[in-house]
Amino acid sequence: MDCRPGCAACCIAPSIATPMPGHPQGKPAGVPCANLTPDLRCGLWQKPERPACCGGLQPSEEMCGDSREQALRWLGVLEADTAPVKN
Repeated sequence: MDCRPGCAACCIAPSIATPMPGHPQGKPAGVPCANLTPDLRCGLWQKPERPACCGGLQPSEEMCGDSREQALRWLGVLEADTAPVKN
């Protein structure tokens, strides 16, 4: 499966704990990555600065659904389900 053009759900919904260009403290969930290009593509694609977790995300029917909105919702639920418990 290929990425849906103009989606970028995987660059918005998840948090990223590791530092990267534009996010020296990591990226919070629900915040668009500072490295998204105007056409919603990864500006770090195939660059060594790209976080390993980003390279590990692969488009799938389950993750991407039928629309950008479904992908954002699914990734948001996954993010909430895997977030550390705050005391």
